[in-house]
Amino acid sequence: MTEPVIAPVRCVRFALGLPSGRVDAPGEFVTAAAIAEMARAAEAAGYEAVYVTDHPAGDQKWLETGGHHALDPFVALSFAAATTTTLRLQTHILVLAYRNPFLTAKSVLSLDVLSGGRLTLGVAAGYLRSEFQALGVDYDERNELFDEALEVMRLALTEDSVAYQGRHFRSRGTTMRPRPAQQPSPPVWIGGNSTRAMRRAVESAQGWCPFPNPAAAAAATKTPKLETVEELAARLSLAQRYASEIGRTDPLAVCFAPISLSMFASGKADQGALRSELATLGDLGVGHVPVEFASDTRADWLARVDEFATQIIHTP
Repeated sequence: MTEPVIAPVRCVRFALGLPSGRVDAPGEFVTAAAIAEMARAAEAAGYEAVYVTDHPAGDQKWLETGGHHALDPFVALSFAAATTTTLRLQTHILVLAYRNPFLTAKSVLSLDVLSGGRLTLGVAAGYLRSEFQALGVDYDERNELFDEALEVMRLALTEDSVAYQGRHFRSRGTTMRPRPAQQPSPPVWIGGNSTRAMRRAVESAQGWCPFPNPAAAAAATKTPKLETVEELAARLSLAQRYASEIGRTDPLAVCFAPISLSMFASGKADQGALRSELATLGDLGVGHVPVEFASDTRADWLARVDEFATQIIHTP
């Protein structure tokens, strides 16, 4: 019998969100020393990875209604890489349509090589129309640009003399060196709750990153609602069936934030409820869990990081 591509996992691994968008307290969170200290703390505490998101040009209206600032993901993760040795570095997520795919491939290659092969590339099509406009990218073309970027990046990272006629560029024979430290290229995890995102992940990626999304936010985030573990289970079942249909046999990593800890949850989940949810997620095949902590000072943030590691990561 063929093994399922999404199988139960014994041990859920945790990725820690770096609060690099906290421009209200830059001395605490947005300096080279801060990124270095937080990354080292994550590694020492047993988190698998640190991650950052991607918002190069958010507009003021969005920032005032729930949006946030973000450092360039490759620069921020490079500083985290330089001060650690085993910690993985995750974009969660990178909007592929914002950049020429050859430029993105060069950034991916550079970070993967210099970190010794520790990059996990989380990507998505994007949702913020005003940011697309600010960057001169057609919002309505984002899905086609995303698919094109995936193909071009794979070619650029694995082949020589890549000739490619893109929607808005032409390469007569691009070659990139050195090759990535992770062969043939760093793992790609595709974000989004839609059937299209799921199919992309199953067809051409190593992982899928659905995320908690209440119905009230679905229109803004341009991806379907996902409010319960049962809804996640149904989507994972669809992914498994689609993998069987197309003949995929390679395992598919699944990354999902516990609903009780998501940005939309009210209050703080108690340890028992969180452990129960994590066990259920593991049974469903979720092997990677992103977590974030809100604090006004770096010292308090570091204390929360250690507390979570002691009480959840290292406690059966």
